[in-house]
Amino acid sequence: MSNITNLLLIIALVNVITYAQKPPNIVLFLTDDQDLYLHGMKPMRLVQRLIGAKGTTLTNAFTTSPLCCPSRASLLSGMYAHNHRTLNNSESGGCNAKHWRKHIEPEALPVLLQRQGYDTFFAGKYLNEYKGNEVPPGWKEFYGLHGNSRYYNYTLRENAFNKTYESVYLTDLLSKRALKFINKRVNSNKPFFLMVAPPAPHQPFIPAERHKGFFERVTALKTPNFNKIFKDKHWLLANFDKIPDVILNLMDIYFQKRWESLLAVDEMVAAIMELLDRQKQLENTYIIYTSDNGYHIGQFGQPFDKRQPYETDIRIPLMIRGPQISAGTTVNAVVALIDLAPTILEWANIPTQARMDGQSMQPFLINSDVYDAAMDKNYRRSLLIQHHGEGTMDSYNPLCPWERDDRLYECNWEAACHCQDAWNNTYACVRHFSYQLNRLYCEFSDKENFVEAYDIDSDLYQMNNNINEWLPIERGLYSLALANLTKCAGAASCADIILK
Repeated sequence: MSNITNLLLIIALVNVITYAQKPPNIVLFLTDDQDLYLHGMKPMRLVQRLIGAKGTTLTNAFTTSPLCCPSRASLLSGMYAHNHRTLNNSESGGCNAKHWRKHIEPEALPVLLQRQGYDTFFAGKYLNEYKGNEVPPGWKEFYGLHGNSRYYNYTLRENAFNKTYESVYLTDLLSKRALKFINKRVNSNKPFFLMVAPPAPHQPFIPAERHKGFFERVTALKTPNFNKIFKDKHWLLANFDKIPDVILNLMDIYFQKRWESLLAVDEMVAAIMELLDRQKQLENTYIIYTSDNGYHIGQFGQPFDKRQPYETDIRIPLMIRGPQISAGTTVNAVVALIDLAPTILEWANIPTQARMDGQSMQPFLINSDVYDAAMDKNYRRSLLIQHHGEGTMDSYNPLCPWERDDRLYECNWEAACHCQDAWNNTYACVRHFSYQLNRLYCEFSDKENFVEAYDIDSDLYQMNNNINEWLPIERGLYSLALANLTKCAGAASCADIILK
């Protein structure tokens, strides 16, 4: 063998080793209020083909807080809401408030990645109370939406400046910004973390002009619990009448528009992945697609919102593709948004932070083609689901037939005065999985100390609150586990040590 041949073989081997050791890029797509339970992924044909079919679908993925700001704070920090103290969407409830900005944000995921040498990029909705005063720490490039989801007539913090757009569809603008960032880095050797958070399908449910009417024949999914009132539910659900027909018609329109607003997201994901493929970066890039929380439309007589502890609101879509992940597989182990930060840190070869409550999904991802959690008699996990109701005296609406003292929130005629939240819609739940066991146990902070419990496998639509059928020792164990979870801090103490 000639010296030249030997030299070429050495160079080829070095290139292989260098490529294998190069830190992976990470792309995170985070939608807003995209459900899984009501077929919210059905419009995403490109996402399913490019991510799901080329990677793995996580079928038991949850948010730990079914509301935008607490959920996003959990994703970025890897912490439960009681630890990052973002309890609801208001600044008084911790959303982009002092504790977040001073104690949590400076050590959140983008900061840790940037310290490791990653170029970082964000575009879209950040936190509901973000006002664009400055770029949050950790982002090299930042295009953050002021406030809550919008599609037109919005303001972005574009790095050093704020800029207002009136007629540019936001999802399309986010796509352009992300593509430009990737193109600028074509000759860079640094890995990057790119996060895009479009508004869809959050209210006001406005699709791009090119997609209007695409689903005009689709109607809201009529699940068995659709527009049914159950007196064994907590106060906010048990004290309303059925939804009138005029509102049911409006709900069909909203259902259609939600799906239509997602079509631009589907196109955005495909465009970004096509560019990565053309630049030969796709195979060394982890791609995550998920949502901050789920959504209900009509379940238990609640017209349209989230904030409830039921499957509609807490289950989320989650698909991941990337190095070492087998194509076309599923993961049925239980995961949550608090697990994303530890997982991403492992990909980037960064030690998991002790204060993170989540745990890395990587062992399940790389074994997605051989491991079945449902058949593992030793598998168990309990998640904490939390919500702090926003109802106050100031949220009273005199146009609806309720008293100021009821402290209800978002009561309006559009929803037939079926209020979306209340002070006593404050709860903590254990979502518990183990071999042949799948349960939800919730305690509400109200005058009744109300409790709800469900065996999900036999009652998928949670129509039978069977807490009175539980043995006293069962109730005691779940209540104790819940008490421990609401005080835990860090993955070690937040692991399930009671329930089996």
